[in-house]
Amino acid sequence: MSLIWICGVDEAGRGPLVGAVVAGAVVLDPNNPIKGLKDSKKLSPARREYLFEQIMEKAKAWGVGEASPAEIDDINILQATMLAMRRAIEDLTSRLGAWPDKALIDGNRCPELPIPSEAIIKGDSKEPAISAASIIAKVTRDRQMQILDKLHPQYGFAQHMGYPTEAHFAALKAYGACDEHRRSFSPVRKVLEGITS
Repeated sequence: MSLIWICGVDEAGRGPLVGAVVAGAVVLDPNNPIKGLKDSKKLSPARREYLFEQIMEKAKAWGVGEASPAEIDDINILQATMLAMRRAIEDLTSRLGAWPDKALIDGNRCPELPIPSEAIIKGDSKEPAISAASIIAKVTRDRQMQILDKLHPQYGFAQHMGYPTEAHFAALKAYGACDEHRRSFSPVRKVLEGITS
């Protein structure tokens, strides 16, 4: 009997005001286990980076997908998240050579897929494959924010990763929005419209 490939899927970056929403998809290899997988938010950056490399090396397959700030503004963050998740699974499928047998999605809804899928609330702390996907998504997005920080150092992206912090609000008010800001998000829209709170 052939092995059943279960794909875990999670995203990073729904809440920030800037940058892409990034999804990870991972099929773990039962013959090559990875120790210490857990929700990426409960890991230190160094531990996430270590596990990211372990997943790249030991997983049966992995994939990354994203939806751009323009896509987020166009279709809304929920639909953009579903799009990023589907793209991550498609990327994984191209590496695996076939669609996985099932997708386990972190959260309460699933993207449209040609395979069975199941939404699991807090799945990143319950299912190792979803934990692995959360690490792939988080590390990939954090690296994107480090690059964006070098391009636009005035915003402090490397510190707050684009999340709506006081420092980020202050920079938005001082410098306006950059091309990567999500214009449909209320704090960004208010700055662009010249509305001060």
